[in-house]
Amino acid sequence: MTEEEILQDNKTVEQIVDDMNLFDDDLMSMVFDGNNEATGLLLKIILKRDDIEIISVVGQREFQSPIVGGRNIRLDILAKDHTGKHYNIEVQKKPEGAHVRRARFNSSMMDSRMLKEGQEFSELQDSYMVFITETDIFGHGLPIYTINRHFEEIDDEFDDGSHIVYVNGSYKGDDAVGRLMHDFGCKKSKDIYYPELEKGVKHFKEEEGGRKVMCEAVEKYAKSYAEKYAKSYAEKYAEKRAVEERNILTNIVSALAAGKDNETIIKELNCTLEQIIPLRTAMGK
Repeated sequence: MTEEEILQDNKTVEQIVDDMNLFDDDLMSMVFDGNNEATGLLLKIILKRDDIEIISVVGQREFQSPIVGGRNIRLDILAKDHTGKHYNIEVQKKPEGAHVRRARFNSSMMDSRMLKEGQEFSELQDSYMVFITETDIFGHGLPIYTINRHFEEIDDEFDDGSHIVYVNGSYKGDDAVGRLMHDFGCKKSKDIYYPELEKGVKHFKEEEGGRKVMCEAVEKYAKSYAEKYAKSYAEKYAEKRAVEERNILTNIVSALAAGKDNETIIKELNCTLEQIIPLRTAMGK
């Protein structure tokens, strides 16, 4: 790679970081990772509770499936409060990333790791699956959609401790949720209302040390994506070529059976003599 290409790549990465906001999971995970204060603020606003005291926050936590060949998941944020309740917070730009069955899957993966051997099921703590989506994926214009289980036959809650919450990132109301979603959409720290968020965004986007870490993360993701795409393309190309090769060989066999000579087969099927000879020998033609 030439010096000019390196400079162009660096410029591209810098532009990507400039355009980021908290709806980008890389930036969001870094801002909230280990940031109990910012995570506590977010959950208090979304869940409308003042009693949340976060004691641990981990960004980009991967959960391995217990089943061989099963699907693993990488959580944007996994938090725990002083009572033992667990919170998974995900940001999604596209609706398909926040599919309702993904909420079910993530919630079950959290639950499966809460109990140790010998513990009673009654000791299972509450879990909260929170999706913050850039658009209103349910289309009702509500700032927050809260999902809890209930009995269908009677007007009563089924209190199993599992909670799913969707936050409408396009909500612009003049309230705490509206200001929070405004902050998520900001590209510059100076435009952010809440100081708990402003500090993190400023560090990773505008201060030298944090911005360097952010740029490195973007480069790493880009390389990983490129390698994955290249591998996927190679596999699809190989599969396509294998199908084409099988079709050519099938057509050659038909042509040989019809008594056609090599020159005619090559012209009609656009194949090679090397493909014809082994088949002609095997067929005794």
